Amino acid sequence: MIRPEGLGAVTDGLPDEPRLVAPGGFSTPLELLALLDARLDRWALFCVNAPAGIPSHEGVTHETIFLGPAMRASGRSRYFPMRLSLSTRLFRTTCPPDVVVLHTTAPRGGRVSMGIEVQVMLGALEAVRARDGIVVAQVNPRMPFVHGDGVLSVDDIDYGVEIDHPMITIPEPVPDEASLRLGELIAARVEDGSSIQAGIGAVPDAVLGCLHPRRGLRFWSELVSDGAMLLDRAGALDPDEPLIGTFMLGTQEFYDWADDNPRVRLRRCEVTNDPAIISTLPKVVSVNTAMQVDLFAQTNATRRGDRIYSGTGGSTDFLVGALHSPGGEAIIALRSRHPKAGVSTVVPKIASPVTSHQMSAIATENGIAQVFGNDEDEQARQIIEHAAHPDARDELREAGRAMGLKV
Repeated sequence: MIRPEGLGAVTDGLPDEPRLVAPGGFSTPLELLALLDARLDRWALFCVNAPAGIPSHEGVTHETIFLGPAMRASGRSRYFPMRLSLSTRLFRTTCPPDVVVLHTTAPRGGRVSMGIEVQVMLGALEAVRARDGIVVAQVNPRMPFVHGDGVLSVDDIDYGVEIDHPMITIPEPVPDEASLRLGELIAARVEDGSSIQAGIGAVPDAVLGCLHPRRGLRFWSELVSDGAMLLDRAGALDPDEPLIGTFMLGTQEFYDWADDNPRVRLRRCEVTNDPAIISTLPKVVSVNTAMQVDLFAQTNATRRGDRIYSGTGGSTDFLVGALHSPGGEAIIALRSRHPKAGVSTVVPKIASPVTSHQMSAIATENGIAQVFGNDEDEQARQIIEHAAHPDARDELREAGRAMGLKV
């Protein structure tokens, strides 16, 4: 354990422009990154879904497979198109780390937990060790001790800096009318004994909230949130199966529930997002969202115009895994109109690079369009008649016919 003024032991001797890898989301060690930034002139930060508050100025290059709020605005981001399940290969090839910056619990019996995010960090830890690099941790007594792959021996960490800081939280989600309608439509397709994956956002949260009457569900996802906790409290989950994810975000009540909870386990993303592993689970129902869908059942979940907004992430991993699961299905859920722009989210053909295609179904507050198993004409008809906003349907039919679709 060192004091902040002792961080010269970490930064002295680093290359001229070192690469630091840190967890993202609500686990980003913002305070320690700021202290390191004060000692470095030029450096690169690799962080998945980085929040506001990361070092962002001339001299800092941002690198990621999924842009968070901070990197969208920086103008200095290097985006690597990459599925989450494959992303740690970057650390062994084109993005080798010089320093890994963790955010951990205080030690308990010679062990610490990475807490609410494991994701790419074990891959980064292994890569930096192979290069004789440095591992430094922001040791935070308020970080929940979460079991799973993120539990490390203190011997795995070179330096620790104790920084007592509150965790970032979000309010308990309250679904709006459209999200609740979507949740009800999708929940009606979920059988007892299914395996559930839900992404980030109001719609996936609403789906989880509508599943409380189910029984024997298994939870296997990237994200574990308040919705998973409430499913467990409602008795909807199989009590003999752990809740599996690779990162967490939620309320303080949720963090308190997850702390030292043996039912909750965070695994590395190479495991949670491996389509081959997902395909072995029974009746996987994968629910993710997008910004646009088109009449060819293609989605855009990554770009606004030509500019990258987020990233491929893990939705494509779960789409493939769910489609190969016995009785499984992959659902893309979104509102039929952009709530702010007021334009249709169903378009004739997506102009930007697509994120995914050929899911099981596309759901909006208007209904569910069955995609998988239909020819392209019936796919387009389903999307227009069941997913598109009524005000957009005539225009979509006209555009579809101009593209040769029989709609």
